Amino acid sequence: MPKLRSTAAVATTMSALAATSILTGPSVAEPFSTVPCALHRTEAHHSEGVDTWNAGYTRPAGTLDAVMIFLSFPDATPRTTPAELAADHFPATSRYFEQASYGRFTLRPHPLRHWLRMPRPSTAYAIRRDWGADDRAAYLRDAFAAADREVDFSRYQVVYFVADPDAPGVDSDATKVVNLDTPVHVDDTDVRRVVTVFEKHPPDRLVLAHETGHVFDLPDLYHRPVDGKGDWDTYVGDWDLMGSQFGLSPDLFAWHKWRLGWLDPRQVVCVRGAGPTRLTLEPLAAGPGVPVQGAAGAPAFGLGHGVKLAVVRTGPDSALAFEARGSAGNDRAACRQGVLVYRVKGGAESGGGPIQVVDAHPRTEACWENSVYPPLADAPVALGESFTVPGTRVRVEVENRTTSGAWTVKITPTLTG
Repeated sequence: MPKLRSTAAVATTMSALAATSILTGPSVAEPFSTVPCALHRTEAHHSEGVDTWNAGYTRPAGTLDAVMIFLSFPDATPRTTPAELAADHFPATSRYFEQASYGRFTLRPHPLRHWLRMPRPSTAYAIRRDWGADDRAAYLRDAFAAADREVDFSRYQVVYFVADPDAPGVDSDATKVVNLDTPVHVDDTDVRRVVTVFEKHPPDRLVLAHETGHVFDLPDLYHRPVDGKGDWDTYVGDWDLMGSQFGLSPDLFAWHKWRLGWLDPRQVVCVRGAGPTRLTLEPLAAGPGVPVQGAAGAPAFGLGHGVKLAVVRTGPDSALAFEARGSAGNDRAACRQGVLVYRVKGGAESGGGPIQVVDAHPRTEACWENSVYPPLADAPVALGESFTVPGTRVRVEVENRTTSGAWTVKITPTLTG
């Protein structure tokens, strides 16, 4: 197979790198959604716009192959095996996406069975969360050079570089996706982004699924305090993997499933006009073979093709989204059930609050013992409740549950009287 370009050429390529918070230049938009209430995709990094797909990112449809490469260092002898580290993340990561996509996407891992030795000690790369560009470039240059002797990168759409978790220079807080300002051309293919994994063993729950979400153009939904102190989960709490991989309800928002192509246009309802709109929302997790709790409390099957998302446009670049969340699938540990309401901003950057959950119970909190942010753990509008979204004249009423477990909802965009 063709080999990696010379060290000098790769060093030039690696000198311009961007972490997940920096957009790596304009990309060509591909038409994606024709639903009238779809927000426009903007130049914001990981924009929540859904009218077009960013062609610079891989679309998660069908089966994608991922290579997992294990890197050791001269200053440490690994205390784990590649097989053990692969089992930390798979099949859990594949199972997460299989359920989230209703079977429309399969992530197929291909882990190497042995360690590849990096040329320099782990401490030489100064690995940390806010990694210096030169150190990061040196790490990736050496990792590609070590791997290219054995890996045909043209076979894979996702690349994971997994560092020995016990090496002294490895910082478990540094796991992230690195976007290459100039792709690495190797094996007649362009590698545009790499997931650099520095997790301890065993790792944080669902951390690889979170980072893989960035590979598919999903933004960070957590709020990072300026000084690093304070709560990171004030925007969405437990309610989306891109907010926290530790969440009790980590399934992706219906808005994200719409963006990724896992919802059909008929599963998204645009609520317009001044009068009320009554509709039936299927639980977000409901899909083929996934049991949900019916109205009588018994498991119910057969859902999966109905309406998953209702949208009210609130401005040229903003919308309110409504979806039903319950205890099933990826949300099986959910704290509360009901209709979740959240704000979406198409022009907000990753990490800048592009989605923010609206708390229907702002004076209470729930599941304080295991929720990542108890004030939002009871955010959904429950059965029999009505709620007017603060700062708007949009009202939602949860009227009933069907025997199959779906929720009957009335949404009034403009209240009168």
